[in-house]
Amino acid sequence: MEEQAPQVDFDLNRHMARLLLKEPFFAALSRTIDKIPSKAIPTAGVRINESTAQFELMYNPEFFAELPDNQKAGVLKHEFYHLIFEHVTGRLPPEGMTPVWNICTDLAINTHLQGELPEACLMPGQEGRPWEDLPHGKSAEWYMKNMPSLPEGSPDGESGKGQGEEGSQGEGEGELAIDSFDDHGGWGKASEASRNIASERLKGIIEKAAEEAAKSNSWGSVSASCREDILRGIRSTIDWKKVLRYFIKTSQKSSRKSSIRRINKRYPYIHSGKKSDRVARVAISIDQSGSVSADMLATFFSELNKLSSIAEFTVVPFDTAVVEDKVFVWKKGERRKWERVSCGGTCFDAPTKWVNEHKFDGHIILTDMCAPKPVVSKSQRMWITTEYYANRPYFATNERIIAIPKKDMES
Repeated sequence: MEEQAPQVDFDLNRHMARLLLKEPFFAALSRTIDKIPSKAIPTAGVRINESTAQFELMYNPEFFAELPDNQKAGVLKHEFYHLIFEHVTGRLPPEGMTPVWNICTDLAINTHLQGELPEACLMPGQEGRPWEDLPHGKSAEWYMKNMPSLPEGSPDGESGKGQGEEGSQGEGEGELAIDSFDDHGGWGKASEASRNIASERLKGIIEKAAEEAAKSNSWGSVSASCREDILRGIRSTIDWKKVLRYFIKTSQKSSRKSSIRRINKRYPYIHSGKKSDRVARVAISIDQSGSVSADMLATFFSELNKLSSIAEFTVVPFDTAVVEDKVFVWKKGERRKWERVSCGGTCFDAPTKWVNEHKFDGHIILTDMCAPKPVVSKSQRMWITTEYYANRPYFATNERIIAIPKKDMES
């Protein structure tokens, strides 16, 4: 009788925590993705489940079982980068899902994973390949624009088959017919509705993963340039107005007192009920330095006028010190015009210490971020600035930084 190859029993879920032990960002991302073993694909691939709009990682157990641990982790990170860079949720060139685009997405990703992947993986600078003169560290769009013409029989030609069906790796006549070591066939199969849902979900997933990495004070192997791209993507998709409103609402505390007009649910008509008054003890410190533009101040005050319908807050103008005689309570329902009451340098210790002493529940700082890191805040603190300064902060912080888009300041 012909001897059959033994069945490989490799459960990726059992190994995931160990493989990503030193990767807080990728570990947090991994927890949101279903891992499904499948012999239908030769290696691995990510896709959107049409019925649930959830992300799935399909993997071949035999392929993973044979890899050393560093390459197992590298392949996982490769697949997660496809999600991070939105290759699965619809970031496509005008030409659509072409084999050349498949190559370019892998070149963009693998530049961050040198020495962590199987030999079959594409890499900028590979000798004897059309992309041997292309540099590392560029985006998929850049590689697409600068890719030399591929020879006949390569994946972009008539004679070569690019990945289109699950498990298809490309079968062409030329030596470049294999356009990627992993499977991209599931990218275009989900409906537009599922992709849109998954795309919105992905924003929250990446934001939470970035927060976990910041809390652990480690992004693992994520490069500084890649980290900057990830944070820029988060900030550009977040609606700063919604975040500001949510921050103020969640900073509210309940003040409970007896009320004979409310029936006590536990002892009706024996004891009086309780009445809750929710009051937001929120301080909003406004940087008065000259580098904070008038457009930025006007845009922020416009939003505060809207928020005054739901809460009362204290406005704390500062430069190198708090301008105490200009501190005021913005009462609920009031409307105010913006004004600059000082024009000095910037020190974040000043408003932080003032807010700590006066016992607020939340602290928002509008600023250009151009000063050293302040002392610890006793209340939850959030920073609001422009997109330019959000991407170029003077100091590193685990606290939330929200960017006001340029278009909002121009409207």
